[in-house]
Amino acid sequence: MKIDPAAIRPNLRDPIQFLAFGFGSGLSPIAPGTAGTLLALALYWLAPAFTPAVHAFLLVPITILGVWLCGSASRALGVHDHGGIVWDEFVGLWIAVWAIPKTAGFLCVAFLLFRLFDIVKPWPIGWLDANTRGGFGIMIDDIVAGVMANAVLMLCIQTEVLAVLR
Repeated sequence: MKIDPAAIRPNLRDPIQFLAFGFGSGLSPIAPGTAGTLLALALYWLAPAFTPAVHAFLLVPITILGVWLCGSASRALGVHDHGGIVWDEFVGLWIAVWAIPKTAGFLCVAFLLFRLFDIVKPWPIGWLDANTRGGFGIMIDDIVAGVMANAVLMLCIQTEVLAVLR
């Protein structure tokens, strides 16, 4: 009998699983990835404003930590990329908002673009999701979704398509 991965519950007393499951946000019964992304957005909103250089500098260890966290939690649960593991969504969203104005309008668009790319998985996101494993495999599709969302936002900012959001 095959076990439904969604039925496997993490041990949130384990700090690795607690972080990998986004402080518990990944346990949302409805759209855990979206719940995790919303928490990441709230944390970003509450964080002090960083320069783009400091933001990028912080993303490096947070991403490396994410590869380890997601891989460790996945191995402990015996399920590759359990739907409740949302640290990858945290990092993807934080990449999506890199160097954009910290306004409600831009952050909403960043959230929507990131979720769109993460759910629809256009090339190369879908290919990476299907062909990479371990912690890196869990993280890389969301990293690329964040980069793509940020690129679209940057293009919109440069062309003033979203000037009304300033």
